[in-house]
Amino acid sequence: MTEAGFDNAFHEAKWLVDHVAGERLGEAEPLSEADRVRLDDALARRLAGEPLWRVLGEREFWGLTFRLSPATLEPRPDSETLIEAALERIGDRRHAPLSILDLGTGTGCLLIALLSECPAATGLGIDLSQEAVETARLNAAANGVSDRAAFRQGAWTAELNRRFDVIVSNPPYIRTADIATLDAAVREHDPRLALDGGADGLGPYRIFAQTLAAVLADDGFVVLEIGADQEDDVKGIMQQGGFVWQGSRRDLGGHPRALIFALP
Repeated sequence: MTEAGFDNAFHEAKWLVDHVAGERLGEAEPLSEADRVRLDDALARRLAGEPLWRVLGEREFWGLTFRLSPATLEPRPDSETLIEAALERIGDRRHAPLSILDLGTGTGCLLIALLSECPAATGLGIDLSQEAVETARLNAAANGVSDRAAFRQGAWTAELNRRFDVIVSNPPYIRTADIATLDAAVREHDPRLALDGGADGLGPYRIFAQTLAAVLADDGFVVLEIGADQEDDVKGIMQQGGFVWQGSRRDLGGHPRALIFALP
């Protein structure tokens, strides 16, 4: 892998071996033939350019492990900014029986992370992809919150007839024309459904501005992930829908990443 130009070749190779060998790593017994075949396959996929976490089939987020599928984005560290923003806004209500809505749930990472921090909360994750919904259900079970998390296939808030204290979303926000210019690891392996935000990347926010008020509880709030140059546009769109901007939180790179809104 070093010869192939991977900057972190040693650690990546170790992670791949750990993934194949699991608890047997370090034992005197060598890898079985089946393990060697699996390792060769994993190395071939990585050398062909498939992202490491896709090869491993899982990625960590907020200290939890999330299974991936072709229908889900990889949970990325910048999205933890939404969890930080939501928990800060929740404040001393962390042990209250909050209801949480996660729109475009993917792996379920946002909802599951919040449920792990709010032990009396319940939540609903919605995704247009049924495969993503199934992946999120598996992740909720693996992380011990399946009794408080429900997931269903749907288009944003369509057919919802209840209100939520907290609404979070990492929607598609890449401009359609920009998808072809993305890094191959994203362009070729992340689902387009979770990337494409329309001609200007702002399509989902226009829907949110018109629909979220109907499903937001009194004293509730909304946390939305945005792209690096979208803060002013999303603030304007949500304000036109009657929402009040309550602050922004920056990601690890210093870019505005999570915007917080509430109703007057």
